[in-house]
Amino acid sequence: MPITVASKDSGLTITLSGEIDHHAARDMMAQLDQAIAERVPARLTLDLSGVTFMDSSGIAVLLRALRQMERHGGSLRAAHIPAQARRVLDAAGVGRLIPFD
Repeated sequence: MPITVASKDSGLTITLSGEIDHHAARDMMAQLDQAIAERVPARLTLDLSGVTFMDSSGIAVLLRALRQMERHGGSLRAAHIPAQARRVLDAAGVGRLIPFD
């Protein structure tokens, strides 16, 4: 699961691409943890525009990123969410915890 990291001021944007399923989630979580720990951003945006499929493992990835950001006193939002991934996130009520753009 490729991720792309871009920093700007005190913010960080991480672009996720490909499938977020149980096979990819563990590696993705490790990469997100590392990027957050190295940069300690005040704001993190997860850009999901490149996600081609998401199952419940994607929910776990987003919630882990949220916990990491809260631990560092930062905030998280998700942007550019494809329709299939949005249905998964909406069904689980993730939008009550993480703002969507």
